[in-house]
Amino acid sequence: MRLPSVAAMLGLLATQAGCLTLHLVDASVHKPSNIAVYFSVTDSQKHPVASMTADQFKIYEDGKVVSLFESKQTILNPEVAVVQDTLLLMDMSGSVTESGRIGDLIEAASAFTDRIGKTQLVGVATFDGQKDIHALAGFATGGGNVRQSLSTLASYKAKDPSTNLNGAVIEGLKALQAQMARATQPLRIGNLVVFTDGTDHAHRVSRAELQNALNALDGTINVFVIGVGAEIDAGELRTIGRTKAIVSRDPAKIRRAFDDVAQIVEDYGRSFYLLSYCSPSRAGEHDVEVEADPPHRGSGRLIYHFNATGFGPQCDPNTPPSFDVHRPRAQAR
Repeated sequence: MRLPSVAAMLGLLATQAGCLTLHLVDASVHKPSNIAVYFSVTDSQKHPVASMTADQFKIYEDGKVVSLFESKQTILNPEVAVVQDTLLLMDMSGSVTESGRIGDLIEAASAFTDRIGKTQLVGVATFDGQKDIHALAGFATGGGNVRQSLSTLASYKAKDPSTNLNGAVIEGLKALQAQMARATQPLRIGNLVVFTDGTDHAHRVSRAELQNALNALDGTINVFVIGVGAEIDAGELRTIGRTKAIVSRDPAKIRRAFDDVAQIVEDYGRSFYLLSYCSPSRAGEHDVEVEADPPHRGSGRLIYHFNATGFGPQCDPNTPPSFDVHRPRAQAR
């Protein structure tokens, strides 16, 4: 499975040791002695390592272990600093609406949005052969409203039965970026999930234009593709689905494909950690080293350099970190 290197795409460096890789996204340092590090963990196959607990991380300063009693290390709810949005972009071209399987598609998409909507905002948009995509459900937590909007697709009639896949992906990225820009949290991650049963027939946008748009992404957006149907071009869809593409020519596997992508999106979100602790340093320049060591998964480390000038006691590691979206991202060493 190919997951994007968020750190590398943000211009960061990652330090790899053992079997795990820790990708630094950002770090916050503020008085009295608070340090918070936001990062992801992936294994040697680049699979996300999800749901680790605070005691599965060790913290070192200048190569020496910082005791749990001194550091009071904890994993904060990342929602205090991070927002994740998912846009489900659904092919409603003639081959889909006239397939006789629209009910299966609605149920698979509804289960997907219910599941993903438990932890992030989910929006739904449709496309056919027209130039523009069409918003079906605004970004909201999954549940009745999104499911109700999806149910209207049972009577959907394509205004242009062709498939503007390339153009729709570009428009979907723009819609997702606009949603992410509205967030008050300084760190933002987006997921574009594209369902299609075929290939780009409209030729409104060239494959080169689409690739340029994908190459221009800054690493904060993951792109997934669910391709199910006899007309799919697996190579084309895997090129679009840079994070993951699930493809099958068997229409009966549509629910399984949506479930597989939902699991990946969930695991990806749970593989990000906001680790906060109280530094025992009181002055000078230092390196903090975070080691991940979950059972039976190997280990990995990242190193971040910080200045402890003016540090003192009375630190509360549960204080929300002061990430600033307007300054350059933190640099791992």
